[in-house]
Amino acid sequence: MFSTKNNKILLTSFLILLLSPIALSSSIHDLLKARGLPAGLLPKEVKSYALYENGTLEVELQGPCFTKYENRVFFESVFRANLSYGSLTGVEGLSQEELFIWLPVKDIIVDDPTSGLILFDIVVAHKELSLSLFEDPPDCKPQGMCQVSTF
Repeated sequence: MFSTKNNKILLTSFLILLLSPIALSSSIHDLLKARGLPAGLLPKEVKSYALYENGTLEVELQGPCFTKYENRVFFESVFRANLSYGSLTGVEGLSQEELFIWLPVKDIIVDDPTSGLILFDIVVAHKELSLSLFEDPPDCKPQGMCQVSTF
């Protein structure tokens, strides 16, 4: 039978595995596609990422940066969200420019891939954008390198 010491070791090992990120060998863009989201939601400049057992996705970028889909967006150095099939909810680290005001993106949802639309919840409104804007991971430019004319 198991001794108390063996039970403690087994329990400790289980807790470490439970609280550790899932080991991922594919790219973040492959993971997004496998979860019903377009690969181009996140820029090429992803340094590392982790997907935790509770569904939390944490993405580290090479630094804060700007890119453009339909409007300009700003990624902080760390992007976090709860990843489930077809959605990123509770987004942190992403803002979108609307009429010269930067608003945080809270949720990104693809309800029906056949519709060709993706929904961005930007706190004060829901914006539907074409999925075709997110086919390929965009380049993301550091803050000092970004100029409106480059987009």
